[in-house]
This record gives sequence, structure tokens and C-alpha cells, in this order.
Amino acid sequence: MEHIIKVKSVDKVTSDVLKIITEKPKKFIFEPGQATEVAINKIGWQKEKRPFTFTSLPENNYLEFTIKTYPSHQGVTNELLQLKENDELIIGESWGSINYKGEGIFIAGGAGVTPFISIFRNLQSKNKISNNKLIFANKTQDDIINEQEFKKILGKNFINILSGEKIDKYAHGYITEDFLKESITNSNKYFYVCGPQPMMDAVEKQLADLKVPSEAIIKEL
Repeated sequence: MEHIIKVKSVDKVTSDVLKIITEKPKKFIFEPGQATEVAINKIGWQKEKRPFTFTSLPENNYLEFTIKTYPSHQGVTNELLQLKENDELIIGESWGSINYKGEGIFIAGGAGVTPFISIFRNLQSKNKISNNKLIFANKTQDDIINEQEFKKILGKNFINILSGEKIDKYAHGYITEDFLKESITNSNKYFYVCGPQPMMDAVEKQLADLKVPSEAIIKEL
């Protein structure tokens, strides 16, 4: 089933990431971590559906999407940069296999962090953040989505690594087996992984080498 929803606001979170807030259809439900197919309700764009994650909470009376844009691609995300209040989007039902099963380590690359935004907000709203950790890989500090919010929610359990610049307070380089080993304790039951495919493949291999069972790894199928 498709829903046509009006845009309420569009703001920039980083230089190339948008936060889009829209109306919420009546009785629309989703779980934190889930996504939907989104198209722009303009001639020529209605059939161009792309998957985007909800970053609002299920109980909010609006929907929020946090979307990385690629202006050079001349595609859907570039068109989203032109959106303004009262423009319309078309969304489908919610779907997705990343949902919270229990305490663990969340490993994200770039915009792959978006399913985790709603999960962490949901846990915080229930006072259930406990010892969850987020390892977040980006190119530069300016690319870190919702940095201050994650810092507030997770404190020292918010671990950043930057591949494109060296800054004292952040780790430098790419996620490696040794880097993961520093964060993993015996109590980490689950590993939530989301990011570009090459990064996910590398992290899954590293976790396997660290003897993490495949059923403990939660990712988008």
C-alpha cells in the first residue's frame, strides 16, 4: 500500500546529509531500524523508489528520514535537495531486518548509521541504553551524522574512526580486527552491522575471525 505524505521541513545535518520531516499516515507502524521505499511525488520521479530508514520513533506523530545525498549522480537524492515544505513524497509499508535483539556492538559506516538512530533513540526513551556501543567509521569529522546526539546518548561507548583525516580525539584509519578486539568483551551478545557493502563484507570476515557466531550478526538482508 502506498501513502502520499507532505513534507513539513528539510534541514541539513552535515554538508551532504538531509533530515526530512513529513506527515505520518494514520495507523502507520514501523519498528526502530526499519525502512521503506520512498519516491518524490513529482512528474518523472513517482516511479523512482529508493529505500530509506525511519530515524523518528514509532510513537512520534511525524516521520523523519536522515538521507545522504549524492548531487553528482543527478538522481533521487539530488532531487531531494530541491524539496521544500508542502512538497509530497510517496512511501510504501515498512520493512527491514535490522531490529534490536539485545545489548551489543553497533558497527556503522557513513550513512549506514541511519537504522541505528531510531534504535538508540528508542532505547534512550526507555532508559535501556545499558552498555551498547557504537563504532562509527567516516572519512572526516564533518561527515559524522548526529555526533552530538550520539555523544549524549552513549558517552564513552561512542567510538569514532576517521579514514580521511587525523584528529587527536578520534581513531584514525579503517576498522580492523585489532580495532574491533579492543571494543569486544565477553558480554557482547550481538553485533549490528550496516554500511557500504565492501565495509560490511570486511567487518563480517573480521568478526568471523574473532569467533563471533554468524547468528549473533544482525544486518540488512
